[in-house]
Amino acid sequence: MTLFNALPAANWLRVYDRSQLIADLTAAIIVTILLIPQSLAYAMLAQVPPEVGLYSSIMPLVVYALLGTSRTLSVGPVAVVSLMTATSLGSIVQAGTADYLTAATTLALLSGILLILMGYFKLGMITNFLSHSVISGFITASGIIIALSQLKHIFGVSAHGDTLAELLPSLLSTANQSHWITALLGLGMIGFLLLSRKHATAWLQRLGLNESTARTLTKTAPIVGIFASIAAVSVFSLQQRGVIITGHIPAGLPSLSLQWPSTELLQQLLLPALLISLIGYVESISVGKTLAHRRRQKINADQELIGLGAANLASCVSGGYPVTGGFSRTIVNFEAGALTQMASILTAIGIAIASVFLTPVLHFLPKATLAATIIVAVIGLIDFGIIEKTWRFARSDCYAVLATIAITLFYGVEIGVACGVAASIVMHLYRTSRPHIAEVGLIEGTEHFRNVERYHVQTVPEILSLRPDESLFFANAQFLEETISTAVYERGQIAHIILQCNAVNEVDYSALEMLETVNEQLQDQGVQLHLSEVKGPVMDKLRHTGLLLKLSGEVFVSQYDAYIKVRKLL
Repeated sequence: MTLFNALPAANWLRVYDRSQLIADLTAAIIVTILLIPQSLAYAMLAQVPPEVGLYSSIMPLVVYALLGTSRTLSVGPVAVVSLMTATSLGSIVQAGTADYLTAATTLALLSGILLILMGYFKLGMITNFLSHSVISGFITASGIIIALSQLKHIFGVSAHGDTLAELLPSLLSTANQSHWITALLGLGMIGFLLLSRKHATAWLQRLGLNESTARTLTKTAPIVGIFASIAAVSVFSLQQRGVIITGHIPAGLPSLSLQWPSTELLQQLLLPALLISLIGYVESISVGKTLAHRRRQKINADQELIGLGAANLASCVSGGYPVTGGFSRTIVNFEAGALTQMASILTAIGIAIASVFLTPVLHFLPKATLAATIIVAVIGLIDFGIIEKTWRFARSDCYAVLATIAITLFYGVEIGVACGVAASIVMHLYRTSRPHIAEVGLIEGTEHFRNVERYHVQTVPEILSLRPDESLFFANAQFLEETISTAVYERGQIAHIILQCNAVNEVDYSALEMLETVNEQLQDQGVQLHLSEVKGPVMDKLRHTGLLLKLSGEVFVSQYDAYIKVRKLL
């Protein structure tokens, strides 16, 4: 069991068979075809050399395959993390220099260390404090920035900026300088990819292919478009007519090395690495859990931190930049039939082969084509529907989403994600600091107590029964105290207060002090405080305090017993 816990891959390796190998190999071929252009595109987005994107898709895949708990998660460069890498490094070092590449690998190093530390200290539950709606808002804004940032490659113009306020004026000021051949290639690739995504499966089925095969072949559309654009550049010598191409990509495998960066660089990149780690982990664990549930498999959140951390360390030592589990590549891996992480290992082998033998072919790849693949990929990230959904469900969530989108668009992804995380925590504290506290009464003919505002119930003016629907801790203790004080002040006939504690799972020291204070204040006013339906763990804590000894009333097993007994005292 120790081996299976330390090396999750042992769980599937011990029962691995030939049929699984065939399924994994098929998925690996499809994912490799997808990852080659995607890795090059995301490297361009992160402003690192194209081969770095390939390097980031080899060793991390293998390391996560051994240490991760998801059977189908595919790890590598992703759009949002690539954008965050570029914006984090842009203000520190100049893109295209050796120092920039060193800083990119340092980001991967720090992200790996932070993720492993979080896994070691069992902090997988950290995603519980990140609101899904806020993260969706951040990813939507990031998708818009990514798409806009790639328009300069689509139209062959020079533009700059990391925010909407910088990108739009820059693009508009250079619009009249657009290179029509580049634009034709870029827009043609976007149109081809969008049409393929929407109609290719149906077209292939009309040719006699079954649905599964047709859907699988549809995934190869990016590589078809890439080879078509390479052919166009080669045949018509478009690079001599102003089309910017990828150029020379060194052939070969990454060399393994680790050079410890300067203390100054570590300090500058620590916060960006933390933000990248959080966003990357949220994206990875979300898609990993979703697909695991479809196959009734289990994901260990803490082990996922360690697996992703180790993958980032592997990316660092092999000359790559921060990586995480990607949504699109993981969905493709899953739908292509991958059964285990052997598919990722075989994918890494496929990309390694491509790095050795295919890089000369990619020399004539237009950057407009890569930009088009990025734009089409991030279109799926943009979800304005979250605004309408949160507006209907909870206005506070909607305001948080809108604020996160606006801040990310106009102030950048780093500030946007920091504000998004802060907004998630503030929303959680706000809700728990003002919990729902219902006044309850007896439904006649039963022993059930329900909210007096929702049901026709029996109440007695001298008895106030309150049900706090939240654990009691420092953030909401004052709110409960004020609720009780206000009720006693406004309704002078109250002689007994019963707290129905069936929804209270935890009581901290601040809440305990509040209960002791309330008990003393009510006693001075001639009001008795009673507790009912106190859960075992909470009662265990209360027994070690003086509250039960000083309690002016009693502790009852059920709210009905409390109500009947107290009513007899009147």
